[in-house]
Amino acid sequence: MTDGTTARHRLPLIAAMQAQKDLTHNEALVRLDMLAHPAVETAPLDQPPAAPQAGQCWLVGPAPVAEWQDAPGALACWTGNGWRLSPGVDGMTAWVIDRQLWAVRAGGVWRIGEGRFASLSIAGQQLLGPRQCDPPINIPRQTGRDLAG
Repeated sequence: MTDGTTARHRLPLIAAMQAQKDLTHNEALVRLDMLAHPAVETAPLDQPPAAPQAGQCWLVGPAPVAEWQDAPGALACWTGNGWRLSPGVDGMTAWVIDRQLWAVRAGGVWRIGEGRFASLSIAGQQLLGPRQCDPPINIPRQTGRDLAG
């Protein structure tokens, strides 16, 4: 935090005796608005869209150009004052609007539509993961003699 920003999302911090504290505070709110429950328009892009609307966000691809060139893997949001870029941090999630899937940042990349579960249950019924039959089924062990008939 020595550069005047928070460690994870680089939100600007207000410095002691700082003039125009409202500018720093407002910038922090803009960034918080983009980072809290982000929804992105589509999968990662390398080229910024030509006519973004205020509040729209995208995941930046691995080989970005133009205004995004120094921010591979970032979350990019358009505001009335231009692009705001926040580095992707492992553990972040974003809703991908056009695919209706979650994107999760893991291992330094955005993984879209992938899930990692210890188990999966639907309506109380466990479908994936370790489970036991209810009641447990006892299958008698067969020997070669039993199979020979």
